[in-house]
Amino acid sequence: MNRQIVHLFALFTLLFGLLVAFTSRWTVLEAESLEQNSANRRTLLAEQRVPRGMILARDGTRLATSERIGAGESTRFQRAYPAGSLFSHPIGYSFVQRGQAGLEKSKNDDLTGDRNEFTSIVDQLSGGSQQGDDLVTTLDPKAQRTAVQGLGGRKGAVVAIEPETGRVRVMVSVPQFDPNDVPERYGQLNSDVANAPLLNRATQGRYPPGSTMKVVTAAAAIDSGRFKPDSVLDGGSPREIGGAPLENFGGQDYGSITLTEALTNSVNTVWGQVGERLGKATMYEYMQRFGFNREPPLDYPAEQVTPSGVFARGRLLDEDAGVDIGRVAIGQERLQVAPLQMAMVAATIANDGTLMEPRLADRVVARDGRLRERFEPARATEVLKPQTARQVGQMMANVVKEGSGTAAALEGIPVAGKTGTAEVDGRTSNQAWFVAFAPVERPRMAIAVTVERTQGFGGTVAAPIAKRVLQDLL
Repeated sequence: MNRQIVHLFALFTLLFGLLVAFTSRWTVLEAESLEQNSANRRTLLAEQRVPRGMILARDGTRLATSERIGAGESTRFQRAYPAGSLFSHPIGYSFVQRGQAGLEKSKNDDLTGDRNEFTSIVDQLSGGSQQGDDLVTTLDPKAQRTAVQGLGGRKGAVVAIEPETGRVRVMVSVPQFDPNDVPERYGQLNSDVANAPLLNRATQGRYPPGSTMKVVTAAAAIDSGRFKPDSVLDGGSPREIGGAPLENFGGQDYGSITLTEALTNSVNTVWGQVGERLGKATMYEYMQRFGFNREPPLDYPAEQVTPSGVFARGRLLDEDAGVDIGRVAIGQERLQVAPLQMAMVAATIANDGTLMEPRLADRVVARDGRLRERFEPARATEVLKPQTARQVGQMMANVVKEGSGTAAALEGIPVAGKTGTAEVDGRTSNQAWFVAFAPVERPRMAIAVTVERTQGFGGTVAAPIAKRVLQDLL
């Protein structure tokens, strides 16, 4: 009888231990993931009773506000977006029916006033109620609108960053969507596979970068000490790279040519040779320094950003995989990049080789005007020696001065840039690119522009858009 009692006691002890373990897992260890789960509406329902803080552009333009619904105990607050579709991707949305996206999600604690347990107790003791703080972003309405107009309804993206601070001044993805329509039209927006309006192409799009990748290759070549801007290579066409013939655009044969001239004229065979001579280890090292092969450090939901790199079956390939590094060096092979990543490349060259963390939020302000928090610039990586960055910048300046990027030239403001044109859809259309920064000597703005499935080229399609946006920002 005593043995049966002991067995029964052991069984109940085991069951109690399992109960404690599972409840601890859900309520403690995985509490944050449950709270962030888009299927969990409990937090959003509770937050409906809190007047959510506004989201503002850098000039004070209201991008997201809260509207009171009902009165007394039935009071609720619902989100409204006065700018409509203009900032749909960076700002995102917040609705009980559909969850959250964009800054509405990544800065949710600030916007709902959910700072810490101590401040909540103080609010209750002082007779106050929880309310959200306002978020001031780094975004520029005029330049944002210019970028949208420049794309003219064509699918693509534009990202502009202050090189010295990492502040994102423009983030555009087309097609856009009106966040005010999300509660009623989410199903329709989400099922539109052809246009994918909910996809933020600026942070989630993966595209072949074409010759814009030659900026990374040039930086690696010079910073590693293996080459100089005036190093001479054979620009003949075709040339065997990675065991297969590689041609220059139009089959043009340049003969002996310097690296500066090779960047100005975007000579594939020269940069393919450079990539092969540097080798996988060096190319991958510098790609990693620029931010490739990992998610960019943007203050944005992790599921809405993608790493850039060489992909196979949706998986990033490391340097030990069978990668044709000569073609990676010219933006071909299976290399896929996000527009944000290429804007970071241009910003790094502009900032004397230092990559700053890109960010959309500038500061958090209480309802009474007190500054809660200011998001200071943060260094991500020391990518290049300053001298290397300046040398590559001068090479890029030559591209705009007399190469394929002349359409981006600004009157009285020297621009450094690089065009890119990658063949897609079985070579029936192009992915057009342009990356740049300006002014050349004291850079204040860096930009990346890409246009999907166009019949034009980087210099004729993407460069003019960059010019118009840079004019507004400078």
